[in-house]
Amino acid sequence: MENALENKTSSSNFIKNIVVEDLKSGRVQEVITRFPPEPNGYLHIGHAKSICLNFELADEFKGKTNLRFDDTNPVKEDTEYVESIKEDVKWLGFEWDELRFASDYFEEMYNRAVLLIKKGKAYVCDLTAEQMRETRGTLTEPGKESPYRNRSVEENLDLFARMRAGEFKDGERVLRAKIDMASPNITMRDPVLYRISHSHHHRTGDAWCIYPMYDYAHPISDAIEGITHSICTLEFEDHRPLYDWTIAECEMSSTPRQYEFARLNLTNTVMSKRYLKQLVDEGIVDGWDDPRMPTISGLRRKGYTPEALRSFCREIGVAKANSVVDERNLEHFIREDLKLKAPRTMAVLRPLKVVITNYPEGQVEMLEAENNSENEEMGTRQIPFSREIYIEQDDFMENPPSKYFRLFPGNEVRLKHAYFITCQEAIKNENGEVVELRCTYDPKTKSGTGFNERKVKGTIHWVEASQAIPADFRLYEPLILDESKEEGLSFLDRINPNSLQIERGFVEPNMKDAAGGDKFQFFRHGYFNVDPKDSTPEKLAFNRIVSLKSSFDPSKA
Repeated sequence: MENALENKTSSSNFIKNIVVEDLKSGRVQEVITRFPPEPNGYLHIGHAKSICLNFELADEFKGKTNLRFDDTNPVKEDTEYVESIKEDVKWLGFEWDELRFASDYFEEMYNRAVLLIKKGKAYVCDLTAEQMRETRGTLTEPGKESPYRNRSVEENLDLFARMRAGEFKDGERVLRAKIDMASPNITMRDPVLYRISHSHHHRTGDAWCIYPMYDYAHPISDAIEGITHSICTLEFEDHRPLYDWTIAECEMSSTPRQYEFARLNLTNTVMSKRYLKQLVDEGIVDGWDDPRMPTISGLRRKGYTPEALRSFCREIGVAKANSVVDERNLEHFIREDLKLKAPRTMAVLRPLKVVITNYPEGQVEMLEAENNSENEEMGTRQIPFSREIYIEQDDFMENPPSKYFRLFPGNEVRLKHAYFITCQEAIKNENGEVVELRCTYDPKTKSGTGFNERKVKGTIHWVEASQAIPADFRLYEPLILDESKEEGLSFLDRINPNSLQIERGFVEPNMKDAAGGDKFQFFRHGYFNVDPKDSTPEKLAFNRIVSLKSSFDPSKA
């Protein structure tokens, strides 16, 4: 069945309008974009927005998209992150035209830096990082020129070659662009182009001990690859003049242009890879793919589908101003995606045993139940019913309030797909806790027989006891609480101590062969995903993806 969410006709946005005009004017003959992650962590949902934008923009105009790793900082980068990023992009449904790495261009970048030195546009500086900060100036005061700014071309060429040869220690010298220390844009006040780092690189090994800065490496990489539209987030808007300066002064044959859009921010979520890495390193979460994490791998493990994420990214659109998107918007799209895909079944998360005293002992009958009331094509299944079943503890109250329509002494309810039962007695343990119910059933009320002598207001779900499959259910709440924001609190102070609750209950026996990644709707509980890491045939583990209903309307957000 065609997924109603998958409409690939993108709506208009300011970047798409720029592309249309560039094609009309002839500035661009073929649209070439790139997704350029740094391999220093796992991708999060904010990256998903950028991935969708770059790949779908190029796809709409029959262009190309490269996946290029910005691997210019060997201290923080790792092959593990490279592989995870490739997996995430593919899982989202995209194929790159070329796989590139900034490290592919290290020699070219070095040669272009030499060109800058020869043109008098770059110099080797001996100031420490702290001294450079002190001389950078402020928004209202110009910076101070480095005492090394007017070194001769010959001395700069010699020092830069010796930097590459490994003669100097980390931080002892840098190569800086010679632009304007009085520029109103602080980014243009002689930014660092190269720093010394005697670190092992995951691709080039120990071949280099100097590495280009992002603001230098990125425009050169774009130009080498012939990127036509270099799309990045708003924090790089002030860096655009440096991007253009680098391409012009390095005399690149291709002239890409940079465009900025608002990054994705979600309520109750942190989007900083540094913060996410801290959560992992300090053991606050169970790795990068913990279902509470906003990483793509975490969302995948929780049970989100690529279709839902793509639809969400299209819906929130591309804007020029930063804003915060309600997380319920994302939840809406997974509900919409799964409502016709996920089979319905019953699960009891907090079991309470029920003995139906007038049902024949030893008898097990099979009842028919639809797999998805909204999608008849999914057919039906057979579920067992016998004298002993499990229901939810919350579906019984000994002294209920008014308008409580589930089980209580003397009350009758409907068992989903089965019979009407009436509670006769509650059995308690020595602590006064209800541990078992004694009920009777009416054999004339079998589901599907058209019985209509009387009506009941309550319908509850259940699982037959003798064949029930034990399972763990992970119930998730936001990991970070926005409402906990107070002056001086760090994001760690806003961690929700109740972000994960594990219940141990049962599912229908037809679930015994459920595999990692299988998704189901559990009656009244929500949509769940079989955990691909922790679930075993002996003990299934389900992650709740989302509850069943929300009052949130994304069209009014």
